[in-house]
Amino acid sequence: MSIRGVRIEIEDLTHRYTARSPLTFERVNVEADPGESLVIIGRSGCGKSTLLHILAGLLSPTSGSVKLDDKVVEGTSSRWVMMFQAPHLFPWMKVRQNVGIGLQFANWPEKKIRERVDYALGLVHLEDYADNNVQDLSGGQQQRVALARSLVMEPEMLLLDEPFSALDAFTRASLQRDVRSIAKELGFNLVMVTHDIDEAVLMADRALVMAGSPGKIMHDIRVDLPDPRDREDQAVQAMRAQLMKTFHDAAHIQSNGLSTEVTETAAVVGNT
Repeated sequence: MSIRGVRIEIEDLTHRYTARSPLTFERVNVEADPGESLVIIGRSGCGKSTLLHILAGLLSPTSGSVKLDDKVVEGTSSRWVMMFQAPHLFPWMKVRQNVGIGLQFANWPEKKIRERVDYALGLVHLEDYADNNVQDLSGGQQQRVALARSLVMEPEMLLLDEPFSALDAFTRASLQRDVRSIAKELGFNLVMVTHDIDEAVLMADRALVMAGSPGKIMHDIRVDLPDPRDREDQAVQAMRAQLMKTFHDAAHIQSNGLSTEVTETAAVVGNT
């Protein structure tokens, strides 16, 4: 399985839910290369999840555009998939059936479905659980099933809406490492929203810090660290400290209703 990523262009994106509601965010501009991993961080209410849902085609923006490979996103597509905080599995189905349900709906031959499902389960280390009931799995294993269900569709972009937030620290760290590793191995884009600084450092090629009301991208920070990333590594800790300061500065702007120009930060921390 080899997947090509997409060129992402978000141009002057502005959104409000109704004509009378306040702006959720305004004039958001982001570009990303094929295969790049973006992590959007910010406090609750800054619009990061809404931005992700527009990128997924689940919402239409008030103005501006989202383009993938120069094509405007006007709805959902099999080219990209989204993982939510809950795995949303079918409890009456086995693991294998849950993973292959999208291919079944697309009328794939059974042999091809089995081959693709077996490969996806191997990527997420669940090959020995293919015939188990999903209710018998742990929360982390269920999220791995949801991840395999996403990967089996060979997406060009995987969108993550805080899917690890309810998991214990050990399971969360394992999934963070595996998802980034799989994305880099297969070549698809990751776009993730989180309020977890450690998660941003461990998973991002670039961290986009959102703040304000309406929300804006206040900082665009390149996370130039080698893989695999160890949270105890000195370079990782240095980047974490820098990103934490940037996050707190942006959160101060949001909580105090201050207005400021968007600042792009070309900060790079490598091995020392």
